[in-house]
Amino acid sequence: MRMLTSLVLALTALPYLSLATVVQDFNHVERCKDSLYMGTPPRGIVDIRLKKICQRYADKPRYVTLYDPHKRIPVYSAYTFKKTEGDSRVDYPWMYEPQLAEIDGNGNMLPFPTGHLPMNLEDSQAVLDDYSDVLYERGHLNPDQHQSTPHDRAATYTLTNVVPEIREFNIGPWREYEERIRVRLNNFCRGTAYIVTGVTTRGNMIRRNNQDRVAIPEDIWSAYCCTEYNRNSPHDVRILFPSHAALAKNAKEGNSVHEMTVQELEMFLKNHMDVDQNLQIFYDNCVSPSPLPLYLQHTI
Repeated sequence: MRMLTSLVLALTALPYLSLATVVQDFNHVERCKDSLYMGTPPRGIVDIRLKKICQRYADKPRYVTLYDPHKRIPVYSAYTFKKTEGDSRVDYPWMYEPQLAEIDGNGNMLPFPTGHLPMNLEDSQAVLDDYSDVLYERGHLNPDQHQSTPHDRAATYTLTNVVPEIREFNIGPWREYEERIRVRLNNFCRGTAYIVTGVTTRGNMIRRNNQDRVAIPEDIWSAYCCTEYNRNSPHDVRILFPSHAALAKNAKEGNSVHEMTVQELEMFLKNHMDVDQNLQIFYDNCVSPSPLPLYLQHTI
């Protein structure tokens, strides 16, 4: 028995077995942490029931998601922004996460099967029937227009990356905000931009067949971090770097997007999410080590 335990421990340490997309730590999957600033996920989220998903498509990690299998929505998705022209969306098939349902696979997200769905799939995550109510749309946390390659875009079309958004909010203020950030980062971010987009909830649920199925977000929030930016940009742009954030109500009215500092967003989330007082979205508040002597740093 002792030999068997030792063998299991040895095997689980082998890197090639880390293909499963549901992981103990985002660092367990090769290149998965590349979606996170300094390879570090947001700190201070305390719910141990949440699942860490390294979103793999076509055998490559694309971004990461912290997923709540009980509410059947992501808490957040974290990704790197890819410069893009923001061209029209392409019709990709919707996918699910096999590892959440303990369905054998090669670690990649898969298109939903046609016909009857296995019970463990419906139990573990949202399915297409949950979004049949015309009041709500499938709102991406990692939006396809923030990605550039066909594979990176296709990978955003998993239900583990979307939440129920009120249609008027999704196609109005939030889409306008996503486009504003796309243009801002395209034009003024010189290095890699890291984005984390998430939700708060207050107990409202989409019901299907007399069962609570999918949590409806109360708020949608987002924050970006880009430490290498155009320091010759206009002052009203420079003050939005290296990091900035936004918050909006997922509602039909009163849904305008409010931009704010990341620290202001964190203060709000401490009162509206299951987090502790150490909540920090970006490692070291997105402050990159300066190569300049201390007495010159204020001149940047």
